[in-house]
Amino acid sequence: MMKKIPLLLLMLMGLAPCAFADWTLLNDQSSLQYISIKDAHIGEINRFKNLSGSVSEAGEVSLTIDLASVETGIPIRDERMQAMLFDVGQFAQAKISGMLDLTRATQLELGETYTDTIKLTLSLHGIEKELNSRVQVTQLAGNKISVVALEPVLMNAADYKLAEAVEALREIAKLPSISLLVPVTYSLVFQPSAQ
Repeated sequence: MMKKIPLLLLMLMGLAPCAFADWTLLNDQSSLQYISIKDAHIGEINRFKNLSGSVSEAGEVSLTIDLASVETGIPIRDERMQAMLFDVGQFAQAKISGMLDLTRATQLELGETYTDTIKLTLSLHGIEKELNSRVQVTQLAGNKISVVALEPVLMNAADYKLAEAVEALREIAKLPSISLLVPVTYSLVFQPSAQ
Protein backbone atom coordinates (compact mmCIF):
# COMPACT_ATOMS: atom_id res chain seq x y z
CA MET A 1 0.00 0.00 0.00
CA MET A 2 2.83 2.39 0.90
CA LYS A 3 4.42 1.81 -2.53
CA LYS A 4 1.17 2.81 -4.24
CA ILE A 5 1.02 6.22 -2.53
CA PRO A 6 4.30 7.58 -4.00
CA LEU A 7 3.23 6.22 -7.40
CA LEU A 8 -0.07 8.10 -7.09
CA LEU A 9 1.78 11.28 -6.10
CA LEU A 10 4.08 10.94 -9.10
CA MET A 11 1.06 10.52 -11.38
CA LEU A 12 -0.55 13.64 -9.91
CA MET A 13 2.69 15.55 -10.30
CA GLY A 14 2.74 14.52 -13.92
CA LEU A 15 -0.72 15.99 -14.40
CA ALA A 16 0.12 19.20 -12.59
CA PRO A 17 1.24 21.29 -15.58
CA CYS A 18 -1.97 20.51 -17.43
CA ALA A 19 -4.64 20.30 -14.78
CA PHE A 20 -3.59 22.40 -11.85
CA ALA A 21 -1.14 25.12 -12.95
CA ASP A 22 -1.89 28.69 -13.92
CA TRP A 23 -2.25 29.32 -17.64
CA THR A 24 -0.66 32.23 -19.52
CA LEU A 25 -2.00 34.05 -22.57
CA LEU A 26 0.07 33.78 -25.74
CA ASN A 27 -0.12 37.26 -27.24
CA ASP A 28 1.30 36.29 -30.64
CA GLN A 29 -1.40 33.64 -31.08
CA SER A 30 -4.28 35.70 -29.68
CA SER A 31 -6.36 38.55 -31.03
CA LEU A 32 -9.00 41.02 -29.91
CA GLN A 33 -10.73 43.28 -32.39
CA TYR A 34 -13.72 45.58 -32.58
CA ILE A 35 -15.74 47.01 -35.44
CA SER A 36 -16.16 50.75 -35.75
CA ILE A 37 -19.28 51.71 -37.72
CA LYS A 38 -19.27 55.16 -39.28
CA ASP A 39 -21.56 57.01 -41.68
CA ALA A 40 -24.32 54.50 -40.80
CA HIS A 41 -23.08 51.73 -43.10
CA ILE A 42 -19.24 51.69 -43.23
CA GLY A 43 -17.59 49.19 -40.92
CA GLU A 44 -13.86 49.08 -40.09
CA ILE A 45 -12.06 46.38 -38.15
CA ASN A 46 -9.63 47.66 -35.51
CA ARG A 47 -7.51 45.60 -33.15
CA PHE A 48 -5.20 45.74 -30.15
CA LYS A 49 -1.69 44.41 -30.71
CA ASN A 50 -0.69 43.92 -27.06
CA LEU A 51 -2.67 41.62 -24.80
CA SER A 52 -1.59 39.86 -21.62
CA GLY A 53 -3.48 37.58 -19.31
CA SER A 54 -3.84 34.36 -17.40
CA VAL A 55 -6.24 31.75 -16.09
CA SER A 56 -5.71 30.69 -12.48
CA GLU A 57 -6.00 27.17 -11.07
CA ALA A 58 -9.55 28.08 -10.02
CA GLY A 59 -10.48 29.20 -13.56
CA GLU A 60 -10.27 32.94 -12.88
CA VAL A 61 -9.61 34.70 -16.17
CA SER A 62 -7.65 37.96 -16.18
CA LEU A 63 -7.00 39.81 -19.44
CA THR A 64 -5.23 43.15 -19.82
CA ILE A 65 -5.51 45.22 -23.01
CA ASP A 66 -2.83 47.81 -23.77
CA LEU A 67 -5.02 50.61 -25.15
CA ALA A 68 -2.03 52.40 -26.68
CA SER A 69 -1.55 49.36 -28.94
CA VAL A 70 -4.77 50.10 -30.85
CA GLU A 71 -4.30 49.58 -34.58
CA THR A 72 -6.79 50.99 -37.07
CA GLY A 73 -4.63 50.88 -40.18
CA ILE A 74 -4.16 54.68 -40.23
CA PRO A 75 -1.43 56.14 -37.95
CA ILE A 76 -3.13 59.53 -37.38
CA ARG A 77 -6.33 57.75 -36.43
CA ASP A 78 -4.39 55.51 -34.02
CA GLU A 79 -3.08 58.64 -32.32
CA ARG A 80 -6.56 60.17 -32.10
CA MET A 81 -7.96 56.96 -30.62
CA GLN A 82 -5.20 56.86 -28.02
CA ALA A 83 -5.50 60.51 -27.01
CA MET A 84 -9.13 61.46 -27.62
CA LEU A 85 -11.07 58.24 -27.05
CA PHE A 86 -9.11 56.03 -24.68
CA ASP A 87 -7.13 58.84 -22.97
CA VAL A 88 -4.18 56.49 -22.51
CA GLY A 89 -2.32 59.06 -20.42
CA GLN A 90 -4.85 58.46 -17.65
CA PHE A 91 -6.34 55.08 -18.60
CA ALA A 92 -3.53 53.04 -20.16
CA GLN A 93 -5.29 49.69 -19.88
CA ALA A 94 -8.64 48.00 -20.08
CA LYS A 95 -9.15 44.88 -17.99
CA ILE A 96 -11.44 41.90 -18.45
CA SER A 97 -12.14 39.30 -15.79
CA GLY A 98 -14.36 36.24 -15.68
CA MET A 99 -14.49 32.52 -14.94
CA LEU A 100 -13.63 29.58 -17.19
CA ASP A 101 -14.43 25.93 -16.47
CA LEU A 102 -10.76 24.96 -16.45
CA THR A 103 -11.43 21.44 -15.20
CA ARG A 104 -13.66 20.78 -18.18
CA ALA A 105 -11.19 22.45 -20.54
CA THR A 106 -8.22 20.38 -19.40
CA GLN A 107 -10.19 17.14 -19.77
CA LEU A 108 -10.69 17.71 -23.49
CA GLU A 109 -8.86 15.47 -25.93
CA LEU A 110 -6.83 17.06 -28.73
CA GLY A 111 -9.21 18.81 -31.12
CA GLU A 112 -12.25 18.42 -28.85
CA THR A 113 -14.37 21.46 -28.01
CA TYR A 114 -17.18 22.58 -25.79
CA THR A 115 -19.32 25.71 -25.80
CA ASP A 116 -20.37 27.81 -22.85
CA THR A 117 -21.73 31.22 -21.92
CA ILE A 118 -19.42 33.08 -19.57
CA LYS A 119 -19.93 36.31 -17.65
CA LEU A 120 -17.20 38.88 -18.15
CA THR A 121 -16.49 42.12 -16.33
CA LEU A 122 -14.98 44.85 -18.49
CA SER A 123 -13.18 47.69 -16.73
CA LEU A 124 -12.69 50.61 -19.11
CA HIS A 125 -12.16 54.30 -18.47
CA GLY A 126 -12.65 53.74 -14.73
CA ILE A 127 -16.05 52.06 -15.16
CA GLU A 128 -16.93 48.37 -14.73
CA LYS A 129 -19.76 46.63 -16.59
CA GLU A 130 -20.77 42.99 -16.89
CA LEU A 131 -21.11 41.39 -20.31
CA ASN A 132 -22.10 37.88 -21.41
CA SER A 133 -20.09 36.03 -24.03
CA ARG A 134 -20.71 32.72 -25.80
CA VAL A 135 -17.42 30.92 -26.24
CA GLN A 136 -15.96 27.81 -27.80
CA VAL A 137 -13.13 26.20 -25.87
CA THR A 138 -10.80 23.87 -27.78
CA GLN A 139 -7.86 21.68 -26.79
CA LEU A 140 -4.98 22.46 -29.15
CA ALA A 141 -1.71 20.70 -29.86
CA GLY A 142 1.16 21.51 -27.52
CA ASN A 143 -1.08 21.42 -24.45
CA LYS A 144 -2.71 24.75 -25.37
CA ILE A 145 -6.32 25.84 -24.98
CA SER A 146 -8.13 28.30 -27.22
CA VAL A 147 -11.10 30.40 -26.12
CA VAL A 148 -12.96 31.96 -29.05
CA ALA A 149 -16.03 34.20 -29.04
CA LEU A 150 -18.79 32.43 -30.98
CA GLU A 151 -20.56 35.71 -31.59
CA PRO A 152 -19.63 39.39 -31.16
CA VAL A 153 -19.94 40.92 -27.71
CA LEU A 154 -21.91 44.16 -28.06
CA MET A 155 -20.41 47.02 -26.09
CA ASN A 156 -22.00 50.47 -25.82
CA ALA A 157 -19.43 53.28 -25.57
CA ALA A 158 -21.95 55.40 -23.65
CA ASP A 159 -21.89 52.86 -20.79
CA TYR A 160 -18.26 53.85 -20.21
CA LYS A 161 -18.85 57.61 -20.56
CA LEU A 162 -17.15 57.68 -23.95
CA ALA A 163 -20.02 59.23 -25.93
CA GLU A 164 -18.49 62.71 -25.84
CA ALA A 165 -15.14 61.36 -26.99
CA VAL A 166 -16.81 59.55 -29.88
CA GLU A 167 -18.57 62.78 -30.83
CA ALA A 168 -15.24 64.63 -30.76
CA LEU A 169 -13.75 62.02 -33.08
CA ARG A 170 -16.75 62.35 -35.40
CA GLU A 171 -16.29 66.11 -35.59
CA ILE A 172 -12.55 66.04 -36.26
CA ALA A 173 -13.01 63.37 -38.95
CA LYS A 174 -15.99 65.31 -40.42
CA LEU A 175 -18.22 62.24 -40.43
CA PRO A 176 -22.03 62.23 -40.37
CA SER A 177 -22.04 59.61 -37.59
CA ILE A 178 -20.04 57.10 -35.57
CA SER A 179 -22.03 54.38 -33.83
CA LEU A 180 -21.76 54.09 -30.05
CA LEU A 181 -22.53 50.37 -30.33
CA VAL A 182 -19.32 48.42 -30.86
CA PRO A 183 -19.17 44.68 -31.70
CA VAL A 184 -16.10 43.01 -30.14
CA THR A 185 -14.66 39.60 -31.04
CA TYR A 186 -11.67 37.70 -29.68
CA SER A 187 -9.61 34.55 -30.02
CA LEU A 188 -7.37 33.75 -27.06
CA VAL A 189 -4.78 31.00 -26.69
CA PHE A 190 -3.41 29.91 -23.30
CA GLN A 191 -0.74 27.44 -22.26
CA PRO A 192 0.37 26.26 -18.81
CA SER A 193 2.71 28.79 -17.22
CA ALA A 194 5.27 26.08 -16.48
CA GLN A 195 5.87 25.52 -20.22
